[in-house]
Amino acid sequence: MTVDELLTLPQAEQVTDAQWRVNDLVLPKSWTQGRTIFGGISAGMVYSAIRQQVDEDRLLRSLTTNFIGPLLPEVSFSITVTLLRQGKNVTQITGEAIQNGKVCVFCQACFGQVRQSKIKVSNTDTHQMPLPEKARFIPQIPKVTPKFLQHFDLCIQSGGIPFTGKKDTHYHGFMRFTKPPAAITDAHVITMIDAWPPAILQLLRWPAPASTVSWNLEFIYPHRVFEGTDWFAYQAHTRQAADGYGHTEATIWDKNNEVIALSRQTVAVFD
Repeated sequence: MTVDELLTLPQAEQVTDAQWRVNDLVLPKSWTQGRTIFGGISAGMVYSAIRQQVDEDRLLRSLTTNFIGPLLPEVSFSITVTLLRQGKNVTQITGEAIQNGKVCVFCQACFGQVRQSKIKVSNTDTHQMPLPEKARFIPQIPKVTPKFLQHFDLCIQSGGIPFTGKKDTHYHGFMRFTKPPAAITDAHVITMIDAWPPAILQLLRWPAPASTVSWNLEFIYPHRVFEGTDWFAYQAHTRQAADGYGHTEATIWDKNNEVIALSRQTVAVFD
C-alpha cells in the first residue's frame, strides 16, 4: 500500500460530542519496523484522523507522539480522536491508535490560527548540503534493515550506517518518498521525518533493538507548496545518551532551504 492510501482515512464516526472513531484499519508487513509498524506511518495516520476534526484555517503548531506499545501488522485497529478544547485561537486534540483493547500510539496535537502580531523573528538557520542527484540507500540487510525503508529514499551525507561502529552521533542528509505522493501534506512530512534511524545506533558494532519512546514535532509556517518529488534536508544531533536512552534534536528544511519543522526524540536502545 502506498503512503497516500494509508494517510487517506475513511471519515470518522462520531461517538460523542467531542469524540470520533475510525474503525477497521489494517497495515501491511511492508511498513514494519521489527515486530511493530513503523512509527512515522502510525503517527501520520493518527494525525490524519485528528486533522479531519479541525477547521482548515487552524494550522498544526506541534504534535507530541508517544509510542506506548507495538502496533501489529495485519491486525485490525482503530483510531479514536478526542477534542480537549477548542478556544478562540487554539485547538487542543488527541488521537489514539487502539489494537486488541490497548493503546499503542498516543498523539496530542495543537493547532493555532494565524493572527496579526507585532512580534516577528525569522528563522535564519540554513544548511550547506547540495541537493542530491540520487539516493544513497541504507543497504537492505535481511533481519537488520527495517522493511518500511523500501518506501523512502535517504541520502546520507554525513554520519554512518547503523551498527557499523562509527564515532559519529549525528545524521546530515536528505529524504523523500520512493513513490512520489500526489502532494506533500503535514501528514506526509510527519511520516517522512521518522524514517531516519536513531543517530546513536551507528556507535554499535552489532544489531540491537531500539525504539522511539516519545517524539515532539514543531511546525514552522508559512510553508510553500511541496511537490511529491521534493527532497527535504535533515540534520539530527544527539544531545545526550546514557543508561539505555538517547536524546536527539533535528531540523528539517524544504528544497528552498527554509526550515519547516523541528524534531525532538527520546530513543530507548536495548544493547
